[in-house]
This record gives sequence, C-alpha cells and structure tokens, in this order.
Amino acid sequence: MSRQIFSISDSEGWWGGNTASGHLMPFTKGSAYEVNLMGDNEGNQSQPILLSSDGRLAYCDEPVRLKFGEDELRMDGDLAQVQTMDSGKTLRDAYLNAKDALYEFDGRIPDAELFRMPQYNTWIELMYDQNEVAILAYAERLLAEGYPPGVLMIDDTWQEGYGIWEFAPRRFKNPKEMIARLHAMGFKVMLWVCPFIQSDSPIYRQLAKQKAMIRDAEDDTAVLWGFCDENPMIVRWWNGASGVLDLTHPEGLQWFRGELDRLVEEYGVDGFKLDAGDANFYLGSIKCYDQRAHANKHMEAFARLALDYPLSELRACWKLGGAPIAQRLRDKWHTWEHLQQLIPQMMTMGLLGYPFACPDMIGGGDYQSFLSLDTIDQELFVRSAQCSALMPMMQFSAAPWRILDEQHASLCLEAAKLHAKWADQFESMALDCARIGEPILRPLEYNYPHQGYLEVKDQFMLGDSVLVAPVVESGAYQRKVHFPTGRWQSQSGEVIEGPCHQVVESPLDCLSYYTKRN
Repeated sequence: MSRQIFSISDSEGWWGGNTASGHLMPFTKGSAYEVNLMGDNEGNQSQPILLSSDGRLAYCDEPVRLKFGEDELRMDGDLAQVQTMDSGKTLRDAYLNAKDALYEFDGRIPDAELFRMPQYNTWIELMYDQNEVAILAYAERLLAEGYPPGVLMIDDTWQEGYGIWEFAPRRFKNPKEMIARLHAMGFKVMLWVCPFIQSDSPIYRQLAKQKAMIRDAEDDTAVLWGFCDENPMIVRWWNGASGVLDLTHPEGLQWFRGELDRLVEEYGVDGFKLDAGDANFYLGSIKCYDQRAHANKHMEAFARLALDYPLSELRACWKLGGAPIAQRLRDKWHTWEHLQQLIPQMMTMGLLGYPFACPDMIGGGDYQSFLSLDTIDQELFVRSAQCSALMPMMQFSAAPWRILDEQHASLCLEAAKLHAKWADQFESMALDCARIGEPILRPLEYNYPHQGYLEVKDQFMLGDSVLVAPVVESGAYQRKVHFPTGRWQSQSGEVIEGPCHQVVESPLDCLSYYTKRN
C-alpha cells in the first residue's frame, strides 16, 4: 500500500475525488470527509486526484481512499503508488500539473451543438412512457413557445427492453420518420442507453453463451443455465434486476458498438445518452474477460464508448479527464439546497478534468419532484434556469409552460435565449479549452489566488474575463458580489472597479454577470 499524508495549512483548500461532493469543497482545516473511490463514484465523475490552493498535487493511476481529518488529509493507494508534486503556489499551478500528468486534452470537443443551444430531455415530461406522438408534440411545443432547437434526448423506455435496442413498436409506428421530422425542425437526436441486459431474453442467452456478460464468481444462484458453465450476474438497479454487459470482453464490446452503429445508420440517430455505468454495479465477487479489471475499470470501459460518438453524454465516469465527452451532473431534487450545489460541483468538474460539463436538468432532474404541480417552486425553477444559462451547457426537461405561470415561464425562455445568444462564445471557449487544457468554468480562486475567494461558491468565472453571479437563495432580490481586481462592466453598462464587495440588485428577471474591461 502507498500512503501520502499532508498537513493542511490554515488558509489552504483542497479539491478532488468525486464531483458529486464538490459542494463540500474546498476541503479545509477541520473538514471531515472520507471516501473510497474503488466502487464509489457517488453517481457522478471520479478522479484519483487532490489539488491544493497552495499548488500541491497528489494523484494515482488507480482508485484511492481519501480521508480528511482535523488538520491533515490522507491518500491511500492500494493498487498503485501515490504520486505527489509541489512545484507551484496556486490552485492554477496544481491544476496545470494535473493536466500534464493525467488529462487527455487533444484539441477535440464534443458536438458543438451541445454548447451552442439549450438541450432538451424528454424524461420528466414522459417518464416511462416515451412514445412517438408525445415526443413530436414536445418538440413542436418547444418551437411554438419560442425555444431555439438544439439537442433532443429521448430517454429510457423508447426501447423494447434493456439490451433490446429496438424502438418499441406499439409506441413508435415509424421511428425513422419521427427522427427525420425532428431533424427537419432543427433538432439533433440522442437516445438513452445503458449496459444492462434484460434477463430471460434472446440476447441475454446469446451473450451468456459467449461469456460476454459479467458472471458470478460463486455458483450459488438459484438458476443454473444449462448452456453456460458459469452464471451471468444479476444486478439490482433502479429499474429492477438485470444482467450486466462485460465491455472488457471483445465480443461484448463489439456487440454493443454494433447496436449503437445500427441505430445511427438505420434510423439517423445522432448520438447517445450513456447512463447507469456506475462502478458500484461491478462490485463483489465477479468474473469477467479481463481478470485484472476492477469496478472502476468497468465504469471506464462504458465511458470510453462515448469517444466513438461526438454527440454523447455521460453521468458517471472514471478518469478520462480532458477527453471530448459531455459530462452531466447527477439528478438533483427540486430544492434550493440542491440548486446551491450546482456552481461548486460544476467548478469541481472542471478542476478534475471534466470541463465539457452540463449542470443537471433545470429545476432538478428527479422526476418525483414534478409529479404534482402543488410541489413546484416557480421562483426556484426560474433561478435554476438563470444559473444554467451562462454555464457551458444547459438542459431543460420539465416543460416550463406546463408547470409555471406565464410570467415565470417567460423568464425561463429568456434564460434559454441568453444561452443561445452566447452560442459562438461557448463554442469558442470549448475549443480554447480543448487546445490549451484549462477549465471553461472556474472558481475565483483559480484566476485570483490568495485574495480571499477560496470559499466563494455562489459565483464563477467563464475563462478569464466573465464573472457570473446567479441568485441561488429563496426570496433573494439582492446579492453580494465579489469583484476581483479589474474593471467589471455589467450588461447595463455600469462599470465597477475591483477589488471590492458590492451588494447588487437581483430581481427575479435578472441574472447578474460582468465582463472584464481593459
């Protein structure tokens, strides 16, 4: 085992591990947090790395255990040596060293449409009843309401079954024509897929015979398959119990890629939402083709599929920092507490090498929050749209015209139009990021080190020159904004000389952002 122990200075902060814990970061003296990254990605992206605001860096090629105590932190590597680097003094120094050591920037970006226009996902409106008529109606209503066309994601249950990647015929009479109509409206189309295989189906039997599924190491299952000397493992996940594809097996990988390619060629599908590849599904006593593959390697194998499809989205990922893949934050509840997590988690994503990032669906991606209109906080939904508007990507799912009154729905439309107005800038920022390797969305501490911004979690920088300060608290129509050194011009033309702190008016129809002027 390799272990590194760091004493934490009074003014030092640390980021690292799982993006889903980004709202707890930076970890400082007195923080209490621990996680074993082996098999625990907390539903989002993971990276075996720690970056310090004092320029320190620790990383490993394999999963590590992180523990923050009263005045020290510990990184334990059970499978590989923990490496350290102290050749810097700032968070930016630590990040640049991490980029050079770990990340895979190669000048490519995900499909530019993901940045240029708002994204739309059919999940919350249709849930487990994805169907041709309703999908077309959703798209037509988006345009009728004035939303710009962008990427449209058709979510779970478009398919016959898990692993049976064919449109369900009773709900899709002519899927090829449906996709052609969506293209004609200006949308690009993504389909939801996962690594699970519906048990007791022909494809399950086929893959089991090929040993292209994860198998039980212990022969203690209730059902013994006569055609297979070892048993496919059955995993319980949020949609029941299924077999799991072994993507370390050449035949398993070839089969899945073949299915995705067929959907592209036969129906004109543009890309895929790759969901449910979390490491915890591969824990336990299992057998697979690559006997050296641990749980996180299986998560990585699933994530690597996204490299073959520029229009794709991941929610769970292991390593692959800098790769041209769109990464989304995990589903959030429709609460102010979860809205307040968006900015720090998005900043953490960038520091951990996932800059091509999308916050969760606007208003929160947990569909249970939208089953009754009585539970909708209209102010929260608008502030969520504004918070996402000047992030590299934004994604709608719950239809504003269904759940909001006319006034609040119009403010969400304005947020979508603001993002579309910035289309060229967002694409340019993404290309610069892919070329240079620095995050698009950054904490103030990254650009202005050791100036008192370490704990600022409710505003962010876009590159070097745009300061964004959304409102993320209920009933707040003013907010304190931290202005770093420089001259900052608001959208109304007012110029504020930094460094200073200033309370600014933030009515419900306002998103405060500022451009740095020479």
